[in-house]
Amino acid sequence: MGHLTTRDAYKNLEERINWFTQGAPPSETLYKILQVLYTEKEAKWVSLLPVRPFTLKRAARVWNTTEAKAEKLLDHLCEKALLVDSEYRGERQFVMPPPMAGFIEFALMRTRGDIDQKYLSELYYQYMNVEEDFVKDLFFVTETRLGRVFVQEPVLTSEKMNHILDYERATHIVEEAKYIGLGTCYCRHKMYHAGHPCEIDAPWDVCLTFDNVARSLAEHGEYTRLISKEEAIDALERSYASNLVQIGENVREHPAFICNCCGCCCEALQAARKFSPMQPVATTNYIPEVSFEKCVGCGKCAKVCPILAISMEEPEGAGEPPSEYTGKKKQPRIDTEICLGCGVCARNCPTKAIELNHRPIQVITPVNSTHRFVLQAIEKGTLQNLIFDNQAFASHRAMAAVFGTILKLPPMKQALASKQFKSVYLDKLLSMQKKEK
Repeated sequence: MGHLTTRDAYKNLEERINWFTQGAPPSETLYKILQVLYTEKEAKWVSLLPVRPFTLKRAARVWNTTEAKAEKLLDHLCEKALLVDSEYRGERQFVMPPPMAGFIEFALMRTRGDIDQKYLSELYYQYMNVEEDFVKDLFFVTETRLGRVFVQEPVLTSEKMNHILDYERATHIVEEAKYIGLGTCYCRHKMYHAGHPCEIDAPWDVCLTFDNVARSLAEHGEYTRLISKEEAIDALERSYASNLVQIGENVREHPAFICNCCGCCCEALQAARKFSPMQPVATTNYIPEVSFEKCVGCGKCAKVCPILAISMEEPEGAGEPPSEYTGKKKQPRIDTEICLGCGVCARNCPTKAIELNHRPIQVITPVNSTHRFVLQAIEKGTLQNLIFDNQAFASHRAMAAVFGTILKLPPMKQALASKQFKSVYLDKLLSMQKKEK
């Protein structure tokens, strides 16, 4: 690798990042970001690694070095949160996290002295809030979203709570997690350094990670600290009290994170405001409805809505003679096309005039990360990258997981997968499935 120039090293790393479903559009700002996060040597090392999980032996072969030296390099990259490790069947595995939720955020989830966090935050702001290509690619290129909103459980009536599914409850995610990590909110940390501090002064220590991601970030560099389930519930309650929106990984089983987001700092909520009516995240299965008999027109719901989906307007009949007009103040109008269904408005209504009801059409959530990856890869036209990423999916187990997911998809998605993959084996499986039906 010695003949590579500095620019080549970071260019190869950029290409490696963009090999996977979620990438990072190239720009001069991205180049500067990568220079802050990776040394030139680290960029060279990581650009050669598979994007999907790999073992120590695999890394040693890729780097053409001994396993002892490879393990030292891997540990170093984990300490910088550029890799995350886990254990599968007694063997240690590593994975390169995506840009988001991943290595971009990890860099600001604690105070660090090894990088200039103010300079990095300014670069992040330029790349995501000014240039926008990354945000558009992250939130709008695929129909299947990266993140989904959790409903604020305290605002649901006992009757509604009887019908909420487990995976829709943030408290259930907490209860099921083996490890829970608490870290600094990357978004508010970034915006503070970039000169745009949080407008509502929301708490910073409410970023939740789960299971292997939480354990790895805690063990290598203390990007999070492992906490109890009670502390995690407390973080949720503090977030509810600050009118924050809970956005987690868009899967039903074992999501890797739940962020507690404000409308002024979070990239997803900023995108919801800026690119309305496009939705950057999957909504909840709830929608707020206003009882105008109870509403006093205070406007608090409009003030706290994180994506500005509520406006205060004159009630019907305001232009009629007094005998035909109730004389009420302005009333809230909810734009249901962009509403997240988070429940922040209902929680803040002083007269309980807002109630959450089920959406007429249920929002479908991918089962797990593999399901989400496959759906997004099909929609983005990169399924072949997912399958053939440096033979990361060469094992029967991994191939079976991907194919198994494809076989459960609707016919149109299966056709797209078959066309992209161009696999005789997959075509045979799909035709056999049709015959069985």
